[in-house]
Amino acid sequence: MPKLKTRKAAAKRFRSTGSGKIMRRKSMRNHLLQHKSAARKRSLSHPALVDERDAENVRLMLPYL
Repeated sequence: MPKLKTRKAAAKRFRSTGSGKIMRRKSMRNHLLQHKSAARKRSLSHPALVDERDAENVRLMLPYL
């Protein structure tokens, strides 16, 4: 059985939790921050879970996650 290749772009964006779920970063936190409220920026800084409907595609990109 040959080794499987990991999509390196996905490996930089996702990580696994202890229970096997997949974590991601939230978007809209890179630039144009001056008009966003502090509470909004704070909530964007916390990681989020990948939806279960998308998790299967992420797992295909990261076979050794």
